[in-house]
Amino acid sequence: MNAKSAQTFSGAVMTSEGMAYKGAVFSPVIDKCEGCSRIRDFEGHAYCSSYSAPQAKWSLGDCNFATHVRAAQASQAKVNPLKASKRAAKGGR
Repeated sequence: MNAKSAQTFSGAVMTSEGMAYKGAVFSPVIDKCEGCSRIRDFEGHAYCSSYSAPQAKWSLGDCNFATHVRAAQASQAKVNPLKASKRAAKGGR
């Protein structure tokens, strides 16, 4: 266990449900979490340092805490056809 992990979960204990830390029960990370910098080891298991139930964060799409996933870029901005025709008439782009 590295020093960062020890600082992150100091005072945590293992229970039958998972790791208990500050009143919350943490579940181990899932395969989609691999590569995230928020993963910390505790007693041989990997846990997310930001969220107690990683499977729930991934259930509706990408986890917003994931450091290894880039947000999808927005599609091109919609162009108002009226403004576009006026720009074209002026000789603009």
